[in-house]
Amino acid sequence: MTGCCRFCSAPLRVTFANLGMSPISNDFVSAANAQAMEPFYPLHAYVCEECFLVQLIDVEKAENMFSDEYLYFSSYSESWLRHAKAYAEGTIAREKLGPDSLVVEIASNDGYLLQYFKQAGVPVLGVEPTANTAKVALEERGVPSEVAFFGRETATRLVARGVRADVMAANNVLAHVPDINDFVAGFRILLKPEGVANVEFPHLLSQIENRQFDTIYHEHFSYLSFTIARTIFAAHGLRVYDMEELTTHGGSLRLFIAHADNAARPDTPRVAAMLERERAAGLSDLETYRRFAQAVVQTKCDLLDFLVTARREGKSVVGYGAPAKGNTLLNYCGVGPELIAFTVDRSPHKIGKLLPGVRIPIHAPEAIFERRPDYVLIMPWNLKDEIMEQMAGIRDWGGRFVTPIPTVQIHP
Repeated sequence: MTGCCRFCSAPLRVTFANLGMSPISNDFVSAANAQAMEPFYPLHAYVCEECFLVQLIDVEKAENMFSDEYLYFSSYSESWLRHAKAYAEGTIAREKLGPDSLVVEIASNDGYLLQYFKQAGVPVLGVEPTANTAKVALEERGVPSEVAFFGRETATRLVARGVRADVMAANNVLAHVPDINDFVAGFRILLKPEGVANVEFPHLLSQIENRQFDTIYHEHFSYLSFTIARTIFAAHGLRVYDMEELTTHGGSLRLFIAHADNAARPDTPRVAAMLERERAAGLSDLETYRRFAQAVVQTKCDLLDFLVTARREGKSVVGYGAPAKGNTLLNYCGVGPELIAFTVDRSPHKIGKLLPGVRIPIHAPEAIFERRPDYVLIMPWNLKDEIMEQMAGIRDWGGRFVTPIPTVQIHP
């Protein structure tokens, strides 16, 4: 037996994706440590045969992955900021929020979302485990943060201080928590009886349909369908009464969650429709998950074919972006500087460092225009339209963009 399901405790035996050994995806390597060793861990996702939660077995403590030197800052993506602003404006109008309301965001990062509520005069509080991003949130955006991991204990402590949320937001964090039962239980404690919680996460159905295996990394403990997310919240006295499909992160869901006894927020027809859609897509059939495991191997072969052919033809390839998904992709495929000379990133926190494992150097975006490569591999493929627009100048010398997921595609 390899481990037990983090939700229902059933034994984990069925492979969803075995990506071999990989470093922690956001542990970027400083130039000074270029010759030093780094830890690698198994990156092996399983599906629970009982509840169908896709998950990793814990290999590293969350406090070591989400440390005070965490290098993911949400505000470096313009499209993500637009997404956050639109959510804030829509929520303020729908929930009629004002100066007597309180919005609490779990995993508030650098204040990228709460700044828009604050600008509208709505009081906010972030709960964020990484002190460096929380400091940026306060100093640059005036967003106060409770520096802590969220769960029953943190929620109880906040309630004891008189904090109760009208709206709770949690974007792309549900997958990041090792103890998903403790995390979800905190919502029930902190949310006002009439309040609403919104939780966003990449949709497992999109991940399967589009071969998005690169979204598997050690910081992502769980990979969630609508069906299992609804089941988990229900187990803690909370009811998913509505949902929206989003284009973010290659296909995500936004859940609308209330206390189970809140009759003022009845279930919408979208709930039953999504449950049926996932059932029809085979998410309650183990064969669906076994087929995904094989599709992953095909995508790896396709990327290596492209890179090796480009190398043999004397063509140069560089990367764009240094996201966690790119580090999963390159480590699984065994791609180093011999095939991708360097990558670039807009975050000053990453420039000058090396990608974990494969040790590909990270430069500023201008390096692409200095080197004039034949191909630019977009690793944050979910932002490809934004990136292709920003970097359109590569076409001046005949450069072309490439995306690796669901399979290699060369863009004109």
